[in-house]
Amino acid sequence: MSPEKKPDNLINAEGLRVDGRRIDELRPIEMKVGVLKQADGSASIRQGKTYIIAAVYGPRELHPRHLTLNDRAYLRVVYRMTTFSVPDRKRPAPSRREKEISMVIANALSPVIFLEEFPKAVIDVFVTVIQADGGTRCAAINAASLALADAGIPMKSLVPSVAVGKAEGQLIVDLGDEEDKYGQGDIPMAILPHTEEIVLLQQDGSFTREEIIEALQMGINSCKYLHEVQKDALKAAYVGATSDEDEENDDEDDDYLDDL
Repeated sequence: MSPEKKPDNLINAEGLRVDGRRIDELRPIEMKVGVLKQADGSASIRQGKTYIIAAVYGPRELHPRHLTLNDRAYLRVVYRMTTFSVPDRKRPAPSRREKEISMVIANALSPVIFLEEFPKAVIDVFVTVIQADGGTRCAAINAASLALADAGIPMKSLVPSVAVGKAEGQLIVDLGDEEDKYGQGDIPMAILPHTEEIVLLQQDGSFTREEIIEALQMGINSCKYLHEVQKDALKAAYVGATSDEDEENDDEDDDYLDDL
């Protein structure tokens, strides 16, 4: 395979990025729930060329037993990239990066799940990257959050996530693969949309204090938009599927989704 060529500019003179987006514009996003029949809950996300599927199983009995927590459920997240998800074939064995992202996803989701309602049980979340084109950890959180809701796991809120980065000295939202590789850094984040509480915040690269403050606000605004996309995906799967006899329940469903 020929080596990938670095673009001359990540942002052109007109202020447009390599894929034609403005600096504060997200990639095209499509989210769906209930995509796997065998799982208790599932969801998929297409964000640009990135494609991820998340599946949830549980709450169920935990094995091995030594991992059991007496006062709450154990949230076990497994993030994996398929061997064909990147241009150069990925090794099948779990990488250090995959293990790190598994932990990051679990830490971002744990604050919103009522784990104390299921002591000694486990909630398994499996995230599979079918195609990677940048931003996989944030897209994985978006999909995993939806899959948990689809499984009926009690949650305080859905968790939207996005990365804000820097290229050519300018802050940009939702980095694509080239921006991720050749940009000046990125700040992945996830929030609780109603309170703007940050449940994930990482940084790679150098940012000034003013840039970090601006990046956080750009990320919060984008996360709130992603939250609406998440709610629309749930409504499309459930509210739209109810019969006319359940019109009264539709209002209750809408209220519940608004709470999420």
